[in-house]
Amino acid sequence: MRPLVRLVPALALVTGLLCTAAPAQADPVAAAGKQPEAVGWGGAVASVDADATAAGLEVLRRGGNAVDAAVATAAALGVTEPYSAGIGGGGYFVYYDARTGKVSTLDGREVASRTADSSLFLENGQPLAFADAVTSGLSVGVPGTAATWEQALRRWGSRDLAEVLKPAERIADRGFTVDQTFQDQTAANQARFQDFPASRALFLPDGKLPAVGSTLRNHDLAATYRELGRTGTAALYRGPIGADVVRTVQHPPVDPASGRNARPGKIDAADLAAYQVRKQDPTHVAYRGLDVYGIAPSSSGGTTVGEALNILARSSRTELADPVQYDHRYLEASRISFADRNRWVGDPSAVQVPTRQLLDPAYAASRACLIDPKHALTSPLAPGDPYHPAPCASSGQPAAEPYEGQSTTHLTVADRWGNVVSYTLTIEQTGGSGITVPGRGFLLNNELTDFNFTPLTPGVPDPNLPGPGKRPRSSISPTIVLRDGQPYLALGSPGGATIITTVLQVLTGRVDRGLTLEQAIAAPRASQRNTAATQAEPAFLASPEAAQLRAMGHVFSATPEIGAATGIERLPDGRWLAAAEPVRRGGGAAGVVHPSR
Repeated sequence: MRPLVRLVPALALVTGLLCTAAPAQADPVAAAGKQPEAVGWGGAVASVDADATAAGLEVLRRGGNAVDAAVATAAALGVTEPYSAGIGGGGYFVYYDARTGKVSTLDGREVASRTADSSLFLENGQPLAFADAVTSGLSVGVPGTAATWEQALRRWGSRDLAEVLKPAERIADRGFTVDQTFQDQTAANQARFQDFPASRALFLPDGKLPAVGSTLRNHDLAATYRELGRTGTAALYRGPIGADVVRTVQHPPVDPASGRNARPGKIDAADLAAYQVRKQDPTHVAYRGLDVYGIAPSSSGGTTVGEALNILARSSRTELADPVQYDHRYLEASRISFADRNRWVGDPSAVQVPTRQLLDPAYAASRACLIDPKHALTSPLAPGDPYHPAPCASSGQPAAEPYEGQSTTHLTVADRWGNVVSYTLTIEQTGGSGITVPGRGFLLNNELTDFNFTPLTPGVPDPNLPGPGKRPRSSISPTIVLRDGQPYLALGSPGGATIITTVLQVLTGRVDRGLTLEQAIAAPRASQRNTAATQAEPAFLASPEAAQLRAMGHVFSATPEIGAATGIERLPDGRWLAAAEPVRRGGGAAGVVHPSR
């Protein structure tokens, strides 16, 4: 994820105020300022990137609704955050409709070929090395992002795809400014990009890393967006863009001189034509008088956040008011819910997933009794049996934590009518597969490596093995929270499996600790995912609470940062507050149509 740092004045595009005009050739989207929080009227957008946030605000200012603005923001992220998002990937879209008061979701996750099976990542009976699997056609799932945009606009939008793609086309043609983070992420992928001529030409101009402060243009992606605008997503799923995707997957265009074995994938034209976005009911739990809605499987986000909240609901506000007890109980609820997630959650079209049972408060009660207020549990913790809950009981062997890529991006949008979108999209790890579709300007995902290559626990059924037409399990957790049937909060984050703990920590920080949304996003983080050691940021480890948690048996390992959240909140007077990271990944960009402070 490339957080953009441009120290330029905020223009009327974001503020609604008159100010000095930009130079005649300047792109008004690219000239927008960047700030981690904003409050005001008329709608709000929060993302990691200033250009993308401004693109969404432009659509809102022109009368578009939250869905229109969300697609515009996401398309712009496909330009400026190409290593995290784009039409070569997928995602999950959660929407609150102010007219009906209903929350709906779209599962736009990538899928495996209909010819894939559980041996997808095996050679000679052994699992491929992860690096070999990632940079190959094997790792590429049928992309779902473009179909998600079209489906969302058709169901809830007020503008067509061609119109909302215009800001992103403009950014792609005119270019964006390379910052240090983008250069660093390019450097981390340099060896892979160098081996694929199309990736090399786009991201390594003149064979070198793009210079900080230089302008990176992507005319191929601008043309691809224009084609999608003219003909709709049929160009990708049944037309010439799709033909180029299939050719790239089946015959990865690797430089022969590189010596890289870029294994061919299985996706064909029939797989693209068969792709369907799933419209499904959200997950739902009640917490402290609030209604919390998330994404149901194939993502594990809604079930795992929901189970953890149900467990935490067994603790009183007084107990959670103590900082040490809050941290302890949050970490233990995460540990328990991840033990269950790893055992039970996969693609419900391929395996039986006990979604309702995992979210049953009675099941949470049977698991919450494992928490000792004075002592930490040890991991790996065995899962429970949601079909037959018994107090403090476990079922079978614990499962190890699978690997998930850290790169993803999240955006939150609200409009003047009260509609809200929480949308997380991804191409999996930073740089995805490393393979750019020649002439099309976008990277292909490596989402199929989110499958477990072999069962996590020998002899125990694994719901997340590859299979024909199957969606790999995700941790993406776009969340919308209602109070008395009205929007209260919407939030989400990137970060692989830490997405779940980030959303849980920000949400409970706001609700249980009395932090503002800005404070809850900025607070030091820790992430327990049923592992022997809890990952924690330096500021968390330096806190007085950390020493007391260690005395209770918690074990920590340091990590530079966890997640990169964005969110919006509806204030009591009707204004929107948009918030993004102040520091993590270079900070985020929040904006409102008409600021009030």
